[in-house]
Amino acid sequence: MQKRFLLSCSLSLFFLGALHAQLPSVQEVYKIFQAKCISCHDHASPEAGLDLEGVGASEYTRAINVASKLVNVNAVNAYAAGKGLKRIYPGRPDRSFLFRKINAGFEPTIAALHQDEGLSMPSYPGTPLTEVEKETLRQWILYGAKTSGVQFNKSVVDNFYSNGGEKAFPDGPPPAPAPGEGFQIKMGPFYLAPGGEVEYYQKYELDLPANVEVNRLELKMSGYSHHLIVYNFTGNGDDVIPHGLRLDANHQDINLVAAVQEETDLKLPATTAFKWPGNLVLDLNSHYINYSAVAPYQCEAYINVYTQAPGTAKQEMYASLLVNPFIPIANNGNTITHTKSENGFTLDSMYVWGLMGHTHKYGRSYKVWKRLSNGQKGDLIYDASCPLGIPGCPTQFFDYRHIPLRYWEPLLPLKWSNGLIHEATWVNDGPAAVNFGPTSDDEMMVLIAFYTLAPLTVSAGEPVDEAAGRAVFISPNPASGTTTFLIPGATGVREFRLFDLAGREVLRRSDLAGSSFELDLSSLQPGIYLFHADGRSGKLVVE
Repeated sequence: MQKRFLLSCSLSLFFLGALHAQLPSVQEVYKIFQAKCISCHDHASPEAGLDLEGVGASEYTRAINVASKLVNVNAVNAYAAGKGLKRIYPGRPDRSFLFRKINAGFEPTIAALHQDEGLSMPSYPGTPLTEVEKETLRQWILYGAKTSGVQFNKSVVDNFYSNGGEKAFPDGPPPAPAPGEGFQIKMGPFYLAPGGEVEYYQKYELDLPANVEVNRLELKMSGYSHHLIVYNFTGNGDDVIPHGLRLDANHQDINLVAAVQEETDLKLPATTAFKWPGNLVLDLNSHYINYSAVAPYQCEAYINVYTQAPGTAKQEMYASLLVNPFIPIANNGNTITHTKSENGFTLDSMYVWGLMGHTHKYGRSYKVWKRLSNGQKGDLIYDASCPLGIPGCPTQFFDYRHIPLRYWEPLLPLKWSNGLIHEATWVNDGPAAVNFGPTSDDEMMVLIAFYTLAPLTVSAGEPVDEAAGRAVFISPNPASGTTTFLIPGATGVREFRLFDLAGREVLRRSDLAGSSFELDLSSLQPGIYLFHADGRSGKLVVE
């Protein structure tokens, strides 16, 4: 059932052109050690047995020698070693003891040093590391702590800290789940020059203490992000994948966990969960575009993972990418349509929770039909040109940057031997013909599907009334002036969005406290509006 595909990726020409004159990244880090760390970590008296002076005929060879004493070397400190930290853990500043020692609040998601980890470094007055120096070390680690080549554009980093830039999260990291409720995953930061674009992958070991069930994923990125995708490796698929940010998708033996195009809170229906084994390794995929013409951009993505005890869920939630990679699109200004059937699998039935299409900038529509046994289109069940993906809106508006995810609760039964038909259209008014590809100058036709293999049940033969369990009560409705929303069982609504029938977002509220909240409707024209609140949706009439 699961379909796998490879997304190759690329750096902008600006980014590539700026790297040739830069020192190897390991040498940039070595220069920082010599300026700030060598008085305690030289040949003569290396504190904690760590010699950062190194040996070799050139600065570069000494840098490689020092790296050999750091990268993938177990921490000597007993407390850090007990936590599984390396001196430098490629790709993971949070698991790198050396970075923890110099962090001192620079990376706010990394907790302060434990008293048994010793003092921050440098530990004597007058030699604190600058933010640029800490960032240089962090970038080297994030890109895999390699001993050859240039992994990141230091001039963009220097420009960001010297002249200012834009941040994906200007107010700092989003709050993580409370202790005991789950954990937070961070990807980045990585930096883009003005007008730059990049798509990165990162192997991410979770190191779960045991098998867990995941009942909610909060996927956080900025409006400059084109998508955030989470895969998991199956079998030994991660064995050949290097640590750190990488451009090459190069992943085989993977399944999809989740894929979104904008900040999304995936609260799974009651009695369902993603089931993650304790040895699970993820592959993260973040695509950012810097739309600024003047400022560098700091790119980050966060995933809040909420867990529950194994055995709590009655049904496992699955996800699949259904891809049509054969989509030649001529640049003749005409509407071009490609259609693909998905059927013939061995499963008898599936129960769809969510569908979301995906195109790039030339996209003009994305629709999904049930497929009849004769191969023809049946009921239209998804229309990305309508608010919340629900077909039937009188005025259609397709925004490729914010393609909606449609939810069904109760879940939508689907006879999988019949399957689905998905169809996208494009108008290529650009400079060249395009085909399937990863950048915003290429195109895509991808359908994301979330589903279970059995209907939702509390016990054998007892269906769950998901519509009642996740109802939204509005009083008054129709309304004018103000109205009150009540969502029974909600502890807090993370996001509320209101759309007109043309698909335009007219109102958004975030981080609402409690299960009820009041909305001021005075700025809205009379008419019918559709709302989406943390997986629930419905209609509001304004008089």
